Amino acid sequence: MRTKGQIEDELAKEFTKFYVKKLKTGPKQAKVYIVDDMILVRLKGDLHPYEEILLSRGKHGIELVKQIREHIHETVIDETKKIIHDVTKMKVTSFHSDSSTRTGERFEIFILDRNFEKTL
Repeated sequence: MRTKGQIEDELAKEFTKFYVKKLKTGPKQAKVYIVDDMILVRLKGDLHPYEEILLSRGKHGIELVKQIREHIHETVIDETKKIIHDVTKMKVTSFHSDSSTRTGERFEIFILDRNFEKTL
């Protein structure tokens, strides 16, 4: 049986591979936390070169980067939910994400259909 740390590490590696494959660039660091019925994914160093250009344009650029990231996340939600399911064998009931345009850090939170931490 895998430990909580092993599962968190496996998820971090799978998310990094996914984003590199899908977007041709990925986070410099990924960390996953399992808390009750939540899986929190923290991705660091994830600004793309085009985002850095847009961010240099001020408030409008910040809003544009946020919108682009929101749309990208909506288009990959089924694939990221599949990563969670393949590793945990649990169903994702909701998904939330946000990004920092200052640091490039992104958080993705997956809510599962039951308390995964209790099953470990």
